[in-house]
Amino acid sequence: MNLRLLSGLLLVSCEVLAQSVARPPGGMPWSQRMVATVMASNADSIAYVKEGKDARWEYEMGVVLQGVEQVWYRTADDRYFQYIQKNMDRYITPEGGIRTYTMDEYNIDYVTPGRSLLLLAQQSLPGNGKYRKAADLLRKQLAQQPRTNEGGFWHKKRYPYQMWLDGLYMAEPFYAEYTRLYGDAKDFDDIVNQFVWMENHARDAKTGLLYHGWDESREQKWANKQTGKSPNFWSRAMGWYVMALVDVLDYMPHSYPRRAELITILQRTIPAILKYQDPKSGCWYQVTDRMGDKGNYLEASGTGMFVYATAKGVRMGYLPATLLASARKGYDGMLKNFISTDSKGLIHLEKTVLVGGLGGNPYRDGSYEYYLSEPIRQDDLKGVGPFIMASVEMEIAAENTLGKGKTVAVDNYFNHEFRKGASGEQEPFHYTWDDRMHSGFFWWGSIFRNLGAKTTTISGAPTAASLRGTDVYIIVDPDTPKETAKPNYINETDINAIADWVRAGGTLVLMANDTSNCEHIHFNQLAARFGMQFLPKNRNMVQGTQWEQGTISIPAGTAIFPKTRKVYIKELAPLAIKAPAKAAVSDGGDVIMGVASVGKGTVFAVGDPWLYNEYVDGRRIPAQYANFGAAKELAAWLLSQRRGETSSTVRK
Repeated sequence: MNLRLLSGLLLVSCEVLAQSVARPPGGMPWSQRMVATVMASNADSIAYVKEGKDARWEYEMGVVLQGVEQVWYRTADDRYFQYIQKNMDRYITPEGGIRTYTMDEYNIDYVTPGRSLLLLAQQSLPGNGKYRKAADLLRKQLAQQPRTNEGGFWHKKRYPYQMWLDGLYMAEPFYAEYTRLYGDAKDFDDIVNQFVWMENHARDAKTGLLYHGWDESREQKWANKQTGKSPNFWSRAMGWYVMALVDVLDYMPHSYPRRAELITILQRTIPAILKYQDPKSGCWYQVTDRMGDKGNYLEASGTGMFVYATAKGVRMGYLPATLLASARKGYDGMLKNFISTDSKGLIHLEKTVLVGGLGGNPYRDGSYEYYLSEPIRQDDLKGVGPFIMASVEMEIAAENTLGKGKTVAVDNYFNHEFRKGASGEQEPFHYTWDDRMHSGFFWWGSIFRNLGAKTTTISGAPTAASLRGTDVYIIVDPDTPKETAKPNYINETDINAIADWVRAGGTLVLMANDTSNCEHIHFNQLAARFGMQFLPKNRNMVQGTQWEQGTISIPAGTAIFPKTRKVYIKELAPLAIKAPAKAAVSDGGDVIMGVASVGKGTVFAVGDPWLYNEYVDGRRIPAQYANFGAAKELAAWLLSQRRGETSSTVRK
């Protein structure tokens, strides 16, 4: 197709798309609507079936499943989790092998789907060890991957001495999460180096943009003989790089000294990219710096990646809040220019370039003309995945002001249990923010963080110093000798410190358990300060999967739960209350949840830690129980409790 014809078709299609999104989109968020299209078009496996291509282990599947995973976290809809698992199980053998995968090709693209393996390996799932074994294979590939002389990963064995921007997304987020879970912390140095070396070799000093590739040998025709750089700036390539940056930072410990290097690179790169945002549409061109040049066009995948990386960078505090306006403008541009709707109501992503590469056969010379010659595909997965992720970021941005500047802490002193970790070491578990198995608070922590709050852990006894800066303090299921050999019982000193903190404006959450699984005597001494007691009575004793036995009905008009009407709480201890406490939720004559206003603070109590992952992530209990929605409503209510001046003084 000649460039003039291509430009004309793109202008016409822009008009059609602008008209299509002007219609009311309905109540379902764009992220879920796009996943619905993915699941309808790729019901059995993720592949370009209409083009006659077979499903295989490759990076596009990995990118899309990252989007699906994020939508699962937004909805707790088990269909999304099952879709991820089904697509992994298509390839993973019971022994942990990977069908259609060939390690000795040393293709870095093959590493990307490993992120879904790590997701599954961390869940409470029968036989989940096979996912860890498969992830180990991909980690072994990275250990053996050919490298440049200074240590940068070759993009592929058949592309010797070449580093491409794309490769940073293909490998580093998996590498970083694997290292966080199972690896040696020194590997974080290797991960940081990949970004540093790539930027050193690809960055253009004048524009701040990054060239698509770098050839250490200078042997490729596309490589500058002096610098080794490829000749043009391709938006999707830079998109891969900045997405990799914001994702890798999720797994890099805050205490790791070189973490700041990645943030600095992001802070250099995103503003440079934003300078080339089309002022009219909000989108980015296929060749980034050639805005409006003959044949160049607005391209969906690069735009989605830039929106995602910018919005997430702002949310995580790496980038100035003022840059969110550019992300919003880019996202609005995507809806107007790239989204169409078919007769069935399914949405589609238009104008994603099929591919962009360097070298190979037929040879790709990296020229401006080359990047414009590649075909465009509807619903190309390399654009669909980033669009889903960008959509999720925009959804979070619409609601994350509530918790800004607030800190939610969970206790790990009164509840202090351990289990054997993946490498045989003892690790803390049960109601911890990092635990993604049934026993953890990972989901509830994610809800707090998406509302804008910071989550932390208080590992020692509560004192004025340890509670300083904490807005919400959660004490869950204090240990008995059955769980911990030497439990830390709540004592009078602890009670006084907590009560002083509450009166100054803190919000305290007390979550007990049934009498056989929770230390009630000392816990009740704390609860009594606020007019509440956990009774020596057990209710909702569920037999097997007779879910109805765990039903708690929440009446309309309940302030804490404005939309939730039914939740599942099993084996709980009801409350006795007296002033200043009041019943917040009652059921069958029992007080299930209580609240108290004490000084300038608030206390919330419930007789079960019912918001741990098992009963929030949508995988176990029937969908009629709105535990996920209730977790979000309770988090919002806790964060909205007013802090007093005295408490603000304590925070300093």
